[in-house]
Amino acid sequence: MLYFDTSFLAPLFRKETTSNSVEEFFRRQSVENLAISHWTRVEFSNILARDVRMGAIESQAAIDLDNQFEMNILRSFALILPDVNDFDLCRRYLQRYETALRPGDALHLAIANNHDVERFYTLDKKLLKAGKFLGLPVATGIRD
Repeated sequence: MLYFDTSFLAPLFRKETTSNSVEEFFRRQSVENLAISHWTRVEFSNILARDVRMGAIESQAAIDLDNQFEMNILRSFALILPDVNDFDLCRRYLQRYETALRPGDALHLAIANNHDVERFYTLDKKLLKAGKFLGLPVATGIRD
């Protein structure tokens, strides 16, 4: 199973410098191997809310993008529901102070670890560094 954090999925729905590379990456993947967590859904909605607050997009555009995200996710990805073991491991990762992990990123790593993902894809360089430090199978999957 391949797990994706929000930074890897957002370029599919918002124009970013990595959008074309991420789209090409997903064209080469088999749908039955793709997974995200419910936490990813929350983070994506947060990105859109921030964009609205900053005046980058209108509310209706954010709602439309969020709906598009949901339809695509439900059609193409397995959804992992975080459980108490994920939150416990998240706390232990946060106690590894040298990683400088943020709570949401630690939760992504914990979910991926506890659900035996083959590879964890992220475009977040700090998360990538922390994941490697913790010995997890993290990668960018694309060239920047």
